[in-house]
Amino acid sequence: MSNGLTRFLGDTPGRTALKLLVASFVVGVVMAAFNWYPVDLLFIVRDFLVNLWETGFAALGRFGGYLVLGAGVVIPVFIVIRLLSLRT
Repeated sequence: MSNGLTRFLGDTPGRTALKLLVASFVVGVVMAAFNWYPVDLLFIVRDFLVNLWETGFAALGRFGGYLVLGAGVVIPVFIVIRLLSLRT
């Protein structure tokens, strides 16, 4: 049983608990320094995803605008070039 647990944890249970304790303390100090709380991290991730979603659709809207703007020049030039190539 202990061998399987050690294999699962990657080290002995005592050493793993000590590593988790130290890592938890360091992360806690950093989070306290920035005045962050675990729920704030969830809100940060949620806000990031919402902004990414909204920006993605705004980018598609800009893409469509650029497409129409460019087509206003490219299509008439294409038609003129095709008409001129028919005459020769």
